[in-house]
Amino acid sequence: MPLRIDFFAIVILLGVIQSILLGGLFLTGQRAKSVANRMMGWVMLAFCAAILEVFLCYSNYQFQTLWADNFAEPTNFLLALLPFFFVYARLHGRLPRHYGWHLLPFAFWCLYSFFWQHQPLEYKYNSYLDAWHPELPFRAVTLWHSEDPLHIREYVNDFTLVSILTYLGLSFREIGRAFRQQQLPFFTLKNAAPFTQLRNLTLLSCLFPMLFIGVKLTFEEDLGDYLLGSLVTFYVYVTSYLVMSHSVLFQVENLENEPKKKYEKSSLSEDYGELILQKLQQLLETEKPYLDNDFTLPKLAQRLSVSPHHLSQVLNDRLQQSFFDWLAYHRVEEAKRLLSNPAFAHLKIDEIAERVGYNSTSAFHTAFKRFAGKTPAQFRNQEKL
Repeated sequence: MPLRIDFFAIVILLGVIQSILLGGLFLTGQRAKSVANRMMGWVMLAFCAAILEVFLCYSNYQFQTLWADNFAEPTNFLLALLPFFFVYARLHGRLPRHYGWHLLPFAFWCLYSFFWQHQPLEYKYNSYLDAWHPELPFRAVTLWHSEDPLHIREYVNDFTLVSILTYLGLSFREIGRAFRQQQLPFFTLKNAAPFTQLRNLTLLSCLFPMLFIGVKLTFEEDLGDYLLGSLVTFYVYVTSYLVMSHSVLFQVENLENEPKKKYEKSSLSEDYGELILQKLQQLLETEKPYLDNDFTLPKLAQRLSVSPHHLSQVLNDRLQQSFFDWLAYHRVEEAKRLLSNPAFAHLKIDEIAERVGYNSTSAFHTAFKRFAGKTPAQFRNQEKL
C-alpha cells in the first residue's frame, strides 16, 4: 500500500515529535526535581508511544515496520493512570501510597504481549490487515504458539475504557477535595491556580473516553483510531501552551533549603516585621477577622495596612505558617471554644463550622482533625466527661 500522508497523518506525527520534546523537558534539568513534572514527562512519552503506533498504521508505514505491530498496546493502561499520578503529585507533592499496585495491569499486559510479539512476521502482517486493511488478502501463517492463551485480548478496549474512567474519577476526587479545602465550588470561575488549571486539564481529558466510545461504536477494529490520535495530539499541544505561558501547574516545588531563599530580596526589615507581628496580635485580641467566610490574605493585609507579600513573609518566617494554616488554626481554636462551652451545646457541628468561617463542613472536619487530632464530635464528647 502507498504511504498516506494527509492532514491527520501530519497532525499525529507532529504530536509524536512534540510529546518527545515535552517528555525530555520534564524529565531533565530543573523541572525534573518536581515529582509532578516527572509524572507529566512519562505521560508525554506514553502518549508518544500510543500515537506513534496510530501514525504507523494510519500512514501505511506499518508495512515497513511489521515487527512493531501493536508495540504500544500496554500503554493503554497508562493513558489515564499517569495523568492521575500527575494530579496527585501536584496536589500532595508525592505519589499515592503503594502506587506500584496501580501499575500491575500495565506490567501484566507487557508480559502478556510476549505471546503476540513473539510470532512470525506473517502473523503480524495479518494482524495489521485485520485492524486497518480488512479488504486485502491475508497470508497463510503457522503460529509458533498461541497468541492469546487466556482469550482476553478481544476485551482490551473494554479494559482500556474501565481504566480511563477509573482514573479520571480518582483525579476528579483529588481535585474536588482541593477545592473544598479552599472552600470553593468545583466549577468556580475564580482563579485558584493550580487547582483551576488541574481541573480544566482533567475536564479536557474527559473528551477522550467520549470519543473513544464513539469511535469504537462507529468504526470497525482500529479504523477510527486516527481521531483518537488527533485528540491526544491536541492534549499535548495544550500542555505545551501551559508550559510556554509559565503556568503554575509545572512550577518546581520548593526544596528543603528554598523557603529561606523565597524572601531573599524582600525589603522587610527586622523592626518592620516585628511591627507587623504586633499589629496582627493586636487585631486578634480586639477582633476575630478569621471568622469571615471569605477572608483572604489581601483582606488581612489591608486591615493591617501592610503589603500581602510582607504579611506572608511574617507568617512564614516568624510563625512558620502559611496564611491558610494560620487561618485554619485560629478557626479551629474558636471552634474548640464553642464546642467546650455548654452554652453552645445546642449547636450542631455544621452550625459550629459556619460560625467559625467554614462554608464546607467537610473542610471544617479536615482542618479540625488536623489541628486537634480528633473530630469535632469526639472533641465535644470528651469535653462533656
